[in-house]
Amino acid sequence: MLAALSIRDIVLIERLDLSFRPGLTVLTGETGAGKSILLDAFTLALGGRGDGSLVRQGEAQGQVTAEFDLPVDHPVRDLLNEAGIDDDGALVLRRVQHADGRTRAFVNDQSVSAQMLRNLGRRLVEIHGQHDDRALVDPASHRALLDAYGGLAPLTEEVGSLWRSWRAARAEAAEEKARLDEAAKEADFIRHAVEELTALAAEPGEEERLATRRTEMMRFEKIATDLADAQDAVGGASSPIPGLAAAVRRLERRAGEVEALVRPAVEAIDAALNALELARAHLDAALREADFDPHELERIEERLFALRAAGRKFACTVDELPAVAVRFAEQLDALDHGAATLKRLEARAAEAETAYRHAARQLSEKRRAAAMALDAAVNAELPPLKLEHARFITDCQSDESGQADGYDRIEFWVQTNPGTRPGPMMKVASGGELARFLLALKVVLADRGSAPTLVFDEIDTGVGGAVADAIGARLARLSDRVQVVAVTHAPQVAARAGNHFRIAKEAMSDLDRVATRVAPLAPDHRREEIARMLSGAEITSEARAAAERLLKGAESVK
Repeated sequence: MLAALSIRDIVLIERLDLSFRPGLTVLTGETGAGKSILLDAFTLALGGRGDGSLVRQGEAQGQVTAEFDLPVDHPVRDLLNEAGIDDDGALVLRRVQHADGRTRAFVNDQSVSAQMLRNLGRRLVEIHGQHDDRALVDPASHRALLDAYGGLAPLTEEVGSLWRSWRAARAEAAEEKARLDEAAKEADFIRHAVEELTALAAEPGEEERLATRRTEMMRFEKIATDLADAQDAVGGASSPIPGLAAAVRRLERRAGEVEALVRPAVEAIDAALNALELARAHLDAALREADFDPHELERIEERLFALRAAGRKFACTVDELPAVAVRFAEQLDALDHGAATLKRLEARAAEAETAYRHAARQLSEKRRAAAMALDAAVNAELPPLKLEHARFITDCQSDESGQADGYDRIEFWVQTNPGTRPGPMMKVASGGELARFLLALKVVLADRGSAPTLVFDEIDTGVGGAVADAIGARLARLSDRVQVVAVTHAPQVAARAGNHFRIAKEAMSDLDRVATRVAPLAPDHRREEIARMLSGAEITSEARAAAERLLKGAESVK
């Protein structure tokens, strides 16, 4: 509930601090005293549109602070946690209005956007008046209010969950169908690609390995001829080894005759033969190491050409060819088995749709039953409010195309007189009628989907006597379940309040200007204020007696 309201430098209000209590609080005062200023300031703290003209003349800025006491499980606390706002118990909304039109918003002294302030404000306070265009007259809120009245929130959440599941299943089936349709357009190409890539059987890193081997072989090709010529010279047909070996044998046979003369030559030739044998061994080893095979080089070059041609054809690198082959194989598999997959997904979407529509139809039936009960409850409140010939109607229109909240579009309608055409409440009811319809509706809905604080702005305008008393009785009943603040001109309403503030415009003693003052009234002062409301400027003894009777009558029914 609203615990305190502080206003600084807003229009005619220089400094104002008010404390509020549970139950029914009324604000009374002469026309023009500043009641609308007070509500404008309060609306500013709740995230309403800022305006530099609200700042008191001569000041650079004004400020409004509203403090709320809320239960620990109030939904607003979830919003605070999601926004990372400190929540230590009390909730304080503050709005600073600059004279140049700029505003700043704070929640528990943390800077927030005006939108955040608005989101919190509409969950904390509802303001109702003859020309109010928020609260209950917004058709967008009527479905949620009916669901709250009928206790249908859990079923509505279930319908929303089923709708999202249906949408997801339908989207998955549509995506699969689109993929199959696209693949079918290129079926021949995909099959050919799979065949070609399967036959190619490219391996990761194969291009680099082949290119390295090709470079080595081309290098070996250049040296292999020279090595072969050298090998032939050393150990081939033109090799000097046989001739040298024969010469050594002949010399060795003569060695006994002139050994001293022959031995040095024999040893030299033996050394030459050993060197040639060693050279031939090295050449053989080199040729084996080079291992140059022209046919292998040709095969490598053909393989590289095929791999690189495939890369160009499929617009990828050679190393990506294995992944491309897998992708085409998956597409081909999808073509071959896609019909079964699509059928399964479509069956799942159909099941999800059936579940959603079954729950949505159940919800529609329960909404119609709740609408009948709501209509009966609201219509029972109308006769004492001088709307005995009027009728409240919850209009339910169904569209089976389906939405997250079911099939139904809910709007509150009224019929103000028999024989007239019913229509939307905001369009059909006059200002005074609208206020009383809203009061009757709010009395019925008070403990279901209501903000913890309700503000009624002069909803008793233009009525008196029994109707004003009926309005006061309903506001009092309403205040048993939520906090109610009413700006009123009706003494019958004021008499039923547990808390009473008087708003007055006073001249400043030191300056040529006026200021709005708001003061809580003690019991004796309450009687005087209600007497003033009964008699006007001159308060008579009869008016005081009538005020006393109103106060005692109101006390007796509490």
